[in-house]
Amino acid sequence: MTEYLNYALDNLNYGWVYFLMLLESTVIPVPSEFVVTPAAFNAAEGALNIWLVILFATIGADCGATINYVAGYYLGRPIIYAFVNSKWGKMCLLNQEKVEKAEKYFDDNGAVATITGRLIPGIRHLISIPAGLAKMNYWRFLLYTTLGAGVWNCILAGLGWWLHTFVTKDELNVKIEEYSEYIKWGIILIVMVAIAIVLFKKMRKK
Repeated sequence: MTEYLNYALDNLNYGWVYFLMLLESTVIPVPSEFVVTPAAFNAAEGALNIWLVILFATIGADCGATINYVAGYYLGRPIIYAFVNSKWGKMCLLNQEKVEKAEKYFDDNGAVATITGRLIPGIRHLISIPAGLAKMNYWRFLLYTTLGAGVWNCILAGLGWWLHTFVTKDELNVKIEEYSEYIKWGIILIVMVAIAIVLFKKMRKK
């Protein structure tokens, strides 16, 4: 599996961007930072179109998220938990605690969690499962997922385009890892502030 992923990452095109982002949005541990950002880097070199990179990445994320949503909707909590606690679940770097964390985030923040959750590491690829478990309306789920995934892919694409201005291809992966940490904590802070504002407004209305 690792060999196939390495081949795909070394030969990024729109098809691979779509497929890898589909995997990333299910339970396969494919880091989106190392898909969209290098693809945008290639776009800055003229090999791809950055808007198509974002489009195919977002469509792939929607399809992968739909798989998780359908699994949660039709299989239910016992089967989902049985899978994440199995050998196959552990191979996908899953465990019950991660799914419970995603469920709690969804329960605490409601349907809007499908937007904000797409931006938070550790929750991003699992937030679709509690949406399915809660029987959230699919079209509403898809709209929110597209918004969240679209924002995240724009951020990663912007990073790749910017890195192209001062980073060589050999240094790219190291720089992606370095700047991804800054982005991760910045997004977490923004999401926390946004949630706090929403909760404050709700409290004021009450």
